[in-house]
Order: sequence, then structure tokens, then C-alpha cells
Amino acid sequence: MGFNCGIVGLPNVGKSTLFNALTATAAAQAANYPFCTIEPNVGRVAVPDPRLDMLTKIGKSQKTVPTSLEFVDIAGLVRGASKGEGLGNQFLGNIREVDAIIHVLRCFEDSDVTHVEGSVDPIRDAETIETELMIADMDSLEKRLPALQKKARGGDRDSAATVALMEPILAALQGGRMARTAIAAADVEAAKRLQLMTSKPILYVCNVEEGAAATGNAFSARVMARAEAEGARCVVVSAAIEAEVSQLAEADRVEFLEGLGLHDSGLDRVIQAGYGLLGLITYFTVGPKEARAWTITRGTKAPQAAAVIHNDFERGFIACETTAYDDFVTFKGEQGAKEAGKMRVEGKEYVVKDGDILLFRFNV
Repeated sequence: MGFNCGIVGLPNVGKSTLFNALTATAAAQAANYPFCTIEPNVGRVAVPDPRLDMLTKIGKSQKTVPTSLEFVDIAGLVRGASKGEGLGNQFLGNIREVDAIIHVLRCFEDSDVTHVEGSVDPIRDAETIETELMIADMDSLEKRLPALQKKARGGDRDSAATVALMEPILAALQGGRMARTAIAAADVEAAKRLQLMTSKPILYVCNVEEGAAATGNAFSARVMARAEAEGARCVVVSAAIEAEVSQLAEADRVEFLEGLGLHDSGLDRVIQAGYGLLGLITYFTVGPKEARAWTITRGTKAPQAAAVIHNDFERGFIACETTAYDDFVTFKGEQGAKEAGKMRVEGKEYVVKDGDILLFRFNV
């Protein structure tokens, strides 16, 4: 089950610097985690989770395998991309394929780095990109809708259902609102099939100067207020600092970050925020060979969670032995949790919780 976030932004906002830092991190991880393969514009990065290190220690596991998230560096965008300006068509084509959008916004002044619009204004920049996405989504629906409406009038039920989904979304876009504002909770999965860019969850990343990495600045404060009003997420980073951190040995990173007043790297916060943005949670399997983290969407039931390991686990699912993370740690592992009555056997209707340690019983 792969999940990815597309990194977007205007030219010279720090998008590529951030992505390069991510891929440098992935390259460093590759020695330990075999899944960290990198393509030119794709980086698969481990999701930081201190719980996994604790489980490795308690389980005396030989190997630690974290879960991961994929980041895609989307071609840069300029005003008019929806009409094919710049690399518009490539940009829009790539962004339709990602699960969520990370929008990097320039929140720093620097006379040596030219801004494509002539001045620094992250709210204007956000609106520039969002306008291009809304126009492209609107064009897409306007082209598809007439044929579907004709089929719906002829009695085609599937077409009628799609029309009922599309019409309020198109009205929202024509009124200057994002597609996501017109999608009911019950229609989220159906709406994904429309591949609308403005229906995707969004994370704003405010790229600030080094001195504001810990506290943010006036520019990032405006973006945070916008994100809160939209129900979006927002993270403050300094791409310049992240580029430096990504080149340091693991042992030197904590000291470097603490010297800047930071408790963790901005990349870690971007990765964790991206993970949360997609509605993902983690469950674990722990044994002498390996302690491993697995990614599922929130609300997944036990058999479908088992399928992430192997389809046979879902097909032959019988039950799963389940221990909450806190209980596993408190009682020093599987045996202690079992003796304390904290391990329970759950069936097919069990909804897996974040942090569960699971052992699946199955028969194929």
C-alpha cells in the first residue's frame, strides 16, 4: 500500500532544496532500510517513530523496519499553468496522481533570491497556485459533465450518481471555492475517482530564514492563520537548515538542532504531518527477527490490515492477537502483557488502533 505527497510551489521558494534534503535523508537511510529506493523525482523516506525503537529493544529484534512515505517533486508552476504556461501540463498531470499536496511557500526575504512575482507574499503565492488548480479542475468537469448528464437522462444509474457528485463540486469551483468544500464525508472515496486536484488534502510548508526556524515569522503567521481557517495543516521549516542537517551524521544532528533551538528536524515534522494529512496510522509486528511498522488508513479492520503484510493473511484470516503499545511497554513484551491479561483476541470486525501490536492467525 503506497501513499505519496506531491511537493508543489512557485519557482525560488525552496521546493527543490526541501526535496533534495528529503532524498538525501532517504539515501542515508538506504544502508539500513532496503525499501529506500530513489528515482530522480521521488524519495521514499522512513516515518520517524520512537515507538519502533522501543519495540525493537523489548522484543530483542535483530532488525528494525520502519514504515515509509513517498514524496514526489512536482515540476515547478507559474501563473497560467492551467492554460499550458511553463511546464503546466506536466505539473497538472503529476499532481493528479498524488494522494496529498505539500505546498511550499516562501516566507523569507533575500535580495539574492529573485521572486517570480517581484515581492514576498505567501498568501498571494498560495492563491496563485490554488487558482490554477481550480481552473484546471473546472475545465475537467465541464468537459466530462455533458456526456454523463445525457446518459443519466437515459436512465444510466452510475452516470446519474456521478452527475449528482460532480454538479455541486463544479458549482463550488465556479464560485471560487475548492472542490473539497463541496464533497460530503460519505462521498470522499467516490470523489477520489474524479482525480480533482483541489479535493486533495493540503499541507502548507512555510520556508523561513534560519533565524526564524524555531519561532516562525510574520509571513508564516499569516499562512498558519489561513491554514487554520481552511482546516489544512501548516509546518514551519528552514530549507537551508534542512539541507545542512541532511548532510550530517545521525549522531551530530541532535546537537546541531539544539544549538538552533530546535527539538527535531523540519523534515521529520513534514514527514509526520504528511502521514497525518493522509489519515494514516501505524500498527506493529514484533518478533526475534524484526520489529516492523505497517501503514494503514484510520478505520481499517483487522483482515484488511493483515492484507498489508500479505493477501493470504486477509483471505485466511481467523483472528489477531492484539496488544496496545502502552501495555506492551509496561509489561515488557508479549509474554508479560499476556500474563497481565492485556493481550486480547480480536475478530474480523475489529478496527485496528494506532500503535497496536498484532499477531495474525490465519489458515489458507
